[in-house]
Amino acid sequence: MKPFQYSAFKIFFISVLFSCITTNAQNGINAKTFYKHDKYLSSDKLEGRFPGTKGNNKAAAYIRTHFKKYGLKEFDNNYYQTFKVFVKEGINKMKSDSVSTQNVIGYLEGSDPNLKNEFIVIGAHYDHWGWGGIGSSSKKKEVVAIHNGADDNASGVSALLCMAQELSKSGIKPKRSIIFISFSGEEEGLLGSKYFVNHLPVQKEAVKVMLNMDMVGRLNTEKQIYMGGAGTFPDGVELMKKLGENSGLNPVIHAGEVGGSDHVSFYKASISCIGFHTGGHPQYHTPEDDIDLINTDGGALVSKYIYNALISIANYEQSLYFIQQD
Repeated sequence: MKPFQYSAFKIFFISVLFSCITTNAQNGINAKTFYKHDKYLSSDKLEGRFPGTKGNNKAAAYIRTHFKKYGLKEFDNNYYQTFKVFVKEGINKMKSDSVSTQNVIGYLEGSDPNLKNEFIVIGAHYDHWGWGGIGSSSKKKEVVAIHNGADDNASGVSALLCMAQELSKSGIKPKRSIIFISFSGEEEGLLGSKYFVNHLPVQKEAVKVMLNMDMVGRLNTEKQIYMGGAGTFPDGVELMKKLGENSGLNPVIHAGEVGGSDHVSFYKASISCIGFHTGGHPQYHTPEDDIDLINTDGGALVSKYIYNALISIANYEQSLYFIQQD
């Protein structure tokens, strides 16, 4: 195929794919639902969701309950993937020791007889810094207080749950299977995603693209959604640009610049990935990252955009394969 013909084909392919997705309005993804999830996950009763604590386990149980409610299937009859985390001595752990925590995983089977054996992963970590203090990566180590992490990353989990609900009620059945996962241990060094990549419930070759959401709750006045890694699968940059049209957002798209959250674990394993976020702020890793600063209308807009990307990629007509970037 000549360069001009290939370019024209790409434009046609992306346009058709986009039009198929946007004919289905995501009415189930809204600010009210986003707020409900974020409010619970960032509430004081979860005490900052530090791995190995009751608050972390309550967050996992909340996510598991909704995965089950939305009809996600289990791998090996369990929504939990348990692993050990070494925790340094500090306010969140009275000595240095290893504790148990868990990734929460569910999946929806694809509709295509062949492509259902390929998997798209969408995820967001649910852990945070607990009470902070010495030994944590809080920006205010001298302050012992609950770090609620409303943006980091209750917002990403809220988006994940909104999308799981939308997909379960929409009647849309993507061609490829979709794995929904909420990681623990991200703040301790991407531990949950590293464990998942090293203990996949399916063949590694079957995992085609991973979409990750980390801090998507503070959409700015310029309506910018940032992403890195869009060039790690074929025509990814073009797709993300097209999905930005009439989305109410101004996507800032990088082919590379993969970033530093859980999707990096996939990238290092040569699995295509995109990381989404709405930018940093002064409350990052402090006790002030609370629900009253979350832009819930923006969170819903971002969730709709990423949902469209998820469905588009799950229905990709062309082959999905890893493209090295940076």
